[in-house]
Amino acid sequence: QVRLVESGGGLVQAGGSRRLSCAASGMAFSIDDMGWYRQAPGKQRELVAAITRGGSTNYADSVKGRFTISRDNAKATMYLQMNSLKPEDTAVYYCKADWRNLLQATYESWGQGTQVTVSS
Repeated sequence: QVRLVESGGGLVQAGGSRRLSCAASGMAFSIDDMGWYRQAPGKQRELVAAITRGGSTNYADSVKGRFTISRDNAKATMYLQMNSLKPEDTAVYYCKADWRNLLQATYESWGQGTQVTVSS
């Protein structure tokens, strides 16, 4: 099993920055694609940004140019640098990881979420 723990959420003013971290722990042969998702009240969970093990990235249009996803495979940690934050970025942010065990069976794990609130 792979356990994910997010940190770095909190209250920030519009225009400010915040960095989220997602630390993975547990037994896995390989942690492959990882991503950040968010869910605002009354809305569906949406993909914010994703990154492959090799470092290829993609972003939601709403965050392009403002957010940067990265990962450190040696530390089994993923990051989301959020700049120029807007009130509409307010949401619970979740990290997700796709991983394989020694038998190459694939699984996914989710973190518990971290609240980001952007005040205007």
